[in-house]
Formats: sequence, structure tokens, C-alpha cells
Amino acid sequence: MPEGAGLLSRQALWAYALALGVIVLDQWTKNLASSHLSYRSPVELAVWFDLTLAHNTGAAFSFLAGAGGWQRWFFTAVAAIVSLVIIVWVSRLPRQRLGLCLALGLVLGGGLGNLIDRLTLGYVVDFISLHYRDWYWPAFNIADSTITLGAVFLVIDSFRTDSAR
Repeated sequence: MPEGAGLLSRQALWAYALALGVIVLDQWTKNLASSHLSYRSPVELAVWFDLTLAHNTGAAFSFLAGAGGWQRWFFTAVAAIVSLVIIVWVSRLPRQRLGLCLALGLVLGGGLGNLIDRLTLGYVVDFISLHYRDWYWPAFNIADSTITLGAVFLVIDSFRTDSAR
């Protein structure tokens, strides 16, 4: 195992702390949205940005949302497996890979935030809606945002050379 690596190494703990922070922020904002917004009734904050409560039983972009219910358990299993893979990955990274650890922490926190929704509600709560004129991006949430941000950081990290790490 590389020096500095381990399930409870300092950088792994940073990744887990970031994931926990993402989960708390994600669940708090979803709770606020569920408590204060009416389902599918947009609250305009800017001409391009609404808060719109939506329930997504599918995956990204509501993929398989109308599949009959089996997708809840499929996406739950996928999220659980990916989360375990990320935890193992973080635990095996050498000490000098803090940036990669934090990117994985963002993905882990977002994935677990949506996993909590699937397990407790049967769907993921979305509430952020971006649009331009009549073109609407599918509604999303904080967890989705951190997964995307973490993925961008992972792609950027993949282009770094060994000497730049």
C-alpha cells in the first residue's frame, strides 16, 4: 500500500468529511425544497433560474423514470457499489493525491445524498431548474451538482502528469 494510504489516513478523512458535508447540505436543501415548494410549481428567481420541486424515480435526466419501479433498486445497488469502490479507491491513494481524494469525496457525498433519497423516499428530490426561453435543463439538486463537479475534477486530474501530482 502506498505511503500515507489507508482507510483512515488524513487525506481519506478529508474526503469523508467533504462527503459528509455534501450529504448534510444536500439533505437540508432537499428538505427545504420539499417543505416550501409546491410540486412542479416554479418559483422564478431569475429569468433563467427557478426553484421547481420534482421527484425523479430514474437516473440522470430522468433516464428510466417510467420503468415500473425496478429501477429504484437497480440505481440503489449501483450507488452503493460505486460508493464502496470510491471508499476503497480513496483509502489506497498515496499521500500526495489530496486533490484526487477531494474530487472523489464530492462524488461520494453526492452519490450517497441521492442514495438516501432512493432508500427513504423511492425517488430523488430535485429542485434547481435552469432554462433559456423555452429550453429547460432537467431539474437537479446539490448532490447532482457535486457529482458533476467531482467528475470534472477527476477528468482534469487524469490529464496531470506524474511529475505534476
